[in-house]
Amino acid sequence: MKILVVEDEPKTGDYLRQGLAEAGFVVDLARNGLDGLHLALGEAYDLAIVDVMLPGIDGWQLLQGIRRAGKDMPLLFLSARDAVEDRVKGLELGADDYLVKPFAFSELLARVRTLLRRGSKAKEPELLRAADLELDLIRRRVSRSGRKIDLTAKEFSLLELLLRRQGEVLSRSLIASQVWDMNFDSDTNVIEVAIRRLRAKVDDGFEPKLIRTVRGMGYVLEVAT
Repeated sequence: MKILVVEDEPKTGDYLRQGLAEAGFVVDLARNGLDGLHLALGEAYDLAIVDVMLPGIDGWQLLQGIRRAGKDMPLLFLSARDAVEDRVKGLELGADDYLVKPFAFSELLARVRTLLRRGSKAKEPELLRAADLELDLIRRRVSRSGRKIDLTAKEFSLLELLLRRQGEVLSRSLIASQVWDMNFDSDTNVIEVAIRRLRAKVDDGFEPKLIRTVRGMGYVLEVAT
């Protein structure tokens, strides 16, 4: 799942990006309101986490721009402003939650997962499937033929991407940008290693084999017919 973080305070922004990435999410970080709005309107996100006090345009204006554009993704406000009227204003403008700084990351993560769970009921199934392979988006569990498979956060994100775009050949550059949030470097074998480890967990010992290399193009997850 992909999350947009809009936070101008460098330490807080980097802390959120790292923590959410380690929890298995793909994260884009904007440092001001205008960049945040540009990303929110141009990309597909499952959730936005937005600071209220931002340069360019503030969080209130950013939220209004998102809602005017018809985007209904869940949005959680972060703010040092803890007055009741500020919380009420955020909720009345269309925010889904409001968390006051300083906050415990464990609480933020719990709220993020709660908002994603609510949104998933209306927008998408909680499970992604291919043959007897199942990926539970909310509980972040993977199983095949009923057998639990333990994945790292990056392996989970990689498998989620392959399942969401099942049957589509995904290039190394696309995988690098979506899962590792980086530009593809032809000198690195990080993607090949990750694919090999993922195959060992979800394909070895099972039939049919699901993850296939398309030489010179990339990788695809599909059920052979």
